[in-house]
Amino acid sequence: MKTSEREPGGADPALENAPQVPEAANAGDDGDGLPTFTVRGAVQTTLLIAVLVVGIYFFVPKLVGVGDAIGTLGEAHPVWVAVAVGFGVLSFATYIALFRAVVGGDVFPISWREAYEINMAGFAATLLFSAGGAGGVVLTYWALRQGGMARRDVGTRMVAFIVLHYLFYPLAIVIFGVLLRTGVLSGSTTVSLTIVPAAIAGLVMVVGLAIALVPSDIERRLRGYSDRWPSARYLAMLATVPATVAEGVRVALHLVAHPTRAGLAILGAVGFWAANIGILWASFKALGIAIPFGVVVMGFFIGMAANLIPFVPAGVGAVDAGMIGTFVLFGFPEAEVFAAILIYRLVAFWLPIPPGVLAFFQLRNTIKRWKSEGLPIDRPPQPSLMQPDV
Repeated sequence: MKTSEREPGGADPALENAPQVPEAANAGDDGDGLPTFTVRGAVQTTLLIAVLVVGIYFFVPKLVGVGDAIGTLGEAHPVWVAVAVGFGVLSFATYIALFRAVVGGDVFPISWREAYEINMAGFAATLLFSAGGAGGVVLTYWALRQGGMARRDVGTRMVAFIVLHYLFYPLAIVIFGVLLRTGVLSGSTTVSLTIVPAAIAGLVMVVGLAIALVPSDIERRLRGYSDRWPSARYLAMLATVPATVAEGVRVALHLVAHPTRAGLAILGAVGFWAANIGILWASFKALGIAIPFGVVVMGFFIGMAANLIPFVPAGVGAVDAGMIGTFVLFGFPEAEVFAAILIYRLVAFWLPIPPGVLAFFQLRNTIKRWKSEGLPIDRPPQPSLMQPDV
């Protein structure tokens, strides 16, 4: 893939029909191409989060008669909490590894520190820019553009990253749903908590793979009908989005099959979810709750589906409620489940926010350094990080 177009923050005439990602102006812009934190946005997000957290962990437990979820935290074993924190660190390490596998190498040769800054800052932006979870996408897009990456390349690689990141989500639901239902793994065999989620996840995977069949030149084909069908011109413009998504899916599949890139990509994708499940498992262990491993996995993924609810900053409240409700349906005591999910969210979500905010300001300085010392896109590729030709 060529990335010679280098007008950071500007237009790429040759790629004028590429899908557009919202510009930083939608989130605030200080002139260097990076979104900025605004007092109004931060206050609104903070208030919304406070209301959601107080409602879920203070009022809901009292309403359903399960006592004080916060007070139960005092019973948590510190060793297991430390284990959960260790899994939390591992989850971000694997996430950054996946990012380098998809975006690094000859496509965008950056260091581990630069990858850390982009991803941790993106994590903070997902919460603090509160745009239905799109804040992190906007910030990552701008970081790559400021580094000299062409618009179409950014769109394709970000799609490939998202595809690989979430590929093992439905796959895990299918595998563990079947294993639980057939009794291979101990735990609930209820159809609604095993086969139904597995069937839905399987359908999602089929649809996702079908997108890869969209021709990369679908825009050109539609323009060919513009003389006989005037509306084809507008359809061609709209087709840039599915065309880029299809290309991103193909890049993701190519990476998984690539002899030198597959290892890091799969390690990053699987490792992220495995580490998050490890956080949840350790959170239950900290409170002395014995839950079969298969149930922990299914409960985690089914509950995390609540993250799809729109206009909720980073799934705050929705994910908590979804995971709590799922494990209660699996038959575990409400009070302990409330406390365990609170520990999980503290470790996986709240603790990384301070370093994420710090990484945001570090990234601002890094981008200024890029402008003065040379952009990443100009660096010679590292042989050990070569990308497949896609």
